[in-house]
Amino acid sequence: MQPYEGKISVSVMCSDLMNLERDIKQLERNGVDYLHVDVMDAHFVPNLTFGVDFIAAMHRVTALPLDIHLMVEKPLPLLQAMDIRPGDRISLHVELGEPLHELAKAVRARGAHFGLVVNPSTPAEALAPYLDEIEWVVLMLVNPGFAGAKLIEGILDKVAHTRRYLDTNGRPEVEISVDGSVSCERARLMRDMGASIFVGGTAGIYRKGMSLEESIPLFRQAIK
Repeated sequence: MQPYEGKISVSVMCSDLMNLERDIKQLERNGVDYLHVDVMDAHFVPNLTFGVDFIAAMHRVTALPLDIHLMVEKPLPLLQAMDIRPGDRISLHVELGEPLHELAKAVRARGAHFGLVVNPSTPAEALAPYLDEIEWVVLMLVNPGFAGAKLIEGILDKVAHTRRYLDTNGRPEVEISVDGSVSCERARLMRDMGASIFVGGTAGIYRKGMSLEESIPLFRQAIK
């Protein structure tokens, strides 16, 4: 297995949104790698969250790359309006289908990186038409839409399966990101299965009774 450096992508949906800039500065001081931003339209998933103005505001207060997860039915207008910075990471759902080839070009034209998200019920083999387009795969471990959702039973096996699928299809350099109920214990297991990017929310970073200065080093240790 190719060695990958474990990276932390912190879900800002789980932050204190009334004090988000303060939280971002704490995250920067504690060496997180990305800020994970869930953009939802209340159609593709049953929730409505951040939009283009929020992303622009984040860019004004941090140099950290944004890890933007688009859970929307019509991503192109959003991409065209969004303040995308070179080095940002844009993930779209493989369930959207054929427009993804053009959407990948639109993302790269802005200097950003392109990845695909796979829902729990979608097999890794759905990535087949897009293997040459992607730089990473996001595996949803929960049904997307809400923070604190319950882990899908048996879903961790999908991490190892996806790693094998990518490797045997000539894309060993494609990284696997895992999103949803990622605790330190689960992160450690998935690290051994081939995951390398870990979206930290209430299970791993914003833990009850624990400060960011306490939780982030523990999470980092789990993915080394």
